[in-house]
Amino acid sequence: MFSLSDTASFFFPVFVQALALSFGLIVAIGAQNAFVLRQGLRREHVGSVVLFCALADALLITAGVMGMAQALGDRPDLARALALAGAAFLGFYGLQALRRARHAHRLQAADGGAGLSRTAAMAQAAAFTLLNPHVYLDTVLLVGSIGAQQPAALRGWFVAGASTASLLWFGLLGFGARWLAPWFARPRAWQVLDGLIGLTMWVLAALLVRHVVNGV
Repeated sequence: MFSLSDTASFFFPVFVQALALSFGLIVAIGAQNAFVLRQGLRREHVGSVVLFCALADALLITAGVMGMAQALGDRPDLARALALAGAAFLGFYGLQALRRARHAHRLQAADGGAGLSRTAAMAQAAAFTLLNPHVYLDTVLLVGSIGAQQPAALRGWFVAGASTASLLWFGLLGFGARWLAPWFARPRAWQVLDGLIGLTMWVLAALLVRHVVNGV
């Protein structure tokens, strides 16, 4: 009979891997993050916007993991090919992050302008989330194909880890906007963050390659 610690030793690494993967992909200067930060600065429908963005990511991640798992089925060669493609993408993404770390940039959200109704805010959140092609590349294809490599019993934990990263990040942006805005406006902070993201993506790529080579 497995103890709680034995069970945790199985799902916890999968949860953390998914958390790091999703966090590395979602933390970037973009329209969606700037919009959530803006709503946080204005203290305008923050809970609704954060919840929508996090739930949208969770649904896309779930669809990606479960859909890719069903599509791969008993096709180990295709699974390995997708895993290697995912590792290559993570390596390239990590290289881009390290290159960004060499240059100063910042995330700023204007605090002026007219306020938004809840309907307008949700419509903009939906547009920034669902009309961004990178969302589908990241959550459905990349995260989905990596999550599909996990044993069936652990895929739920992978989805939970990836979804938790989205919830934490958007919650931090929205509810911590007043405190975080000066930090986000500092180029050095983003250079450090991009450096950490780049190294994390390379570690995940190496783990994915090892997974394919070992055939587990």
